[in-house]
Amino acid sequence: MNIESLRQILEQVASGKSAVDHALEKLKHIPFQDIDFAHIDHHRSMRKGFPEVIFGQGKTADQIIGILKQMVDHEKIVLVTRVETDKAEIILKQFPDCTYHDDARMVVYAASEPVINGRGSILVLSAGTSDIPVAREAFLTAKYMGNPVETIFDVGVAGIHRLFHYHEKIKNAAVLIVVAGMEGALPSVVAGLVERPVIAVPTSIGYGASFGGVTALLGMLNSCSSNVAVVNIDNGFGAGYMASTINRK
Repeated sequence: MNIESLRQILEQVASGKSAVDHALEKLKHIPFQDIDFAHIDHHRSMRKGFPEVIFGQGKTADQIIGILKQMVDHEKIVLVTRVETDKAEIILKQFPDCTYHDDARMVVYAASEPVINGRGSILVLSAGTSDIPVAREAFLTAKYMGNPVETIFDVGVAGIHRLFHYHEKIKNAAVLIVVAGMEGALPSVVAGLVERPVIAVPTSIGYGASFGGVTALLGMLNSCSSNVAVVNIDNGFGAGYMASTINRK
């Protein structure tokens, strides 16, 4: 439940269009709802401007379904991250209105299109095609949090001329998310071209000495470009969320 939903409930009570008991029924689970295996934070939309996001990894399909059943009564948009295909198939049987994005491993419930509240656009870049799943997670998160978002894939430093082809688009973005594995060099290059904030996302893509993304993470943390901030390995969701927070009006 967000601020606008609460306002509508109070206005309906004040105008006599809704009974007090009806309003109490809608509000009784604020600030949270205990469903045994989860405490659902219905208050988060009002507190932070976006609903609680369900982290699907480690949860059963039935647990995700149980949480979704309660959330869709309160929220217009619900995101579920890190959902494997077999779980998604079970979830979509219960929620046919949801969409599964297999490239990002995300289930999205959207009763309506997200309201644009970003002051500018967010641009998501990936160094390689193998980094696209993490980049797509960032893209979908930023999109459903109400931002105009674009993507540019496979423009890593091994062929730097590909990146320079998009210089105008890069320069015009309000916030940039740069996703890279291997040595993780691309965020430093992008940040050196612009005055905007760059959120670097290391991925676990690479051969043995990449150490599952640790090499890219350390490279990004040691960036010589001052406008780079770094999220955790493969954390496209965190990058999309932070970019949205920066871009919010």
